[in-house]
Amino acid sequence: MRPVPAMLCAALVALAGTAHAACGDALGAGTLVAASPRFDVAFRPDPAPIAVSKHFALDVVVCAKSGAAATGLGVDAHMPAHRHGMNYRPSVAARGGDRYRVEGLLLHMPGAWEFRFDVRTAQGSERVSLGVEIP
Repeated sequence: MRPVPAMLCAALVALAGTAHAACGDALGAGTLVAASPRFDVAFRPDPAPIAVSKHFALDVVVCAKSGAAATGLGVDAHMPAHRHGMNYRPSVAARGGDRYRVEGLLLHMPGAWEFRFDVRTAQGSERVSLGVEIP
């Protein structure tokens, strides 16, 4: 699957339908949504847009579609074509309920990146990801 250009992601999320519309509405403009069978993960970069070699954070909301709610979250970014990730390990802070703040992200080169969210539940974890193109 080819990554979606970052500036088009918000428009595609808006077109994705009502299943995605409620998750992350509180994050405001520029919110992106990664989806799996059990979870939607809405996230908004801060600052936006994401710039190469500049630190940024993510405000994240995890929405369970059915079954167990999230008990924790792991976050990483990976460049599939180059088979490497970031040079930094971000920190994830729970903000209560289904909200998280991820600090210390830095994408060190332009191109196709994949945000990977490992949603933890009492039954295990599930990876939810979304590809983006960073100019």
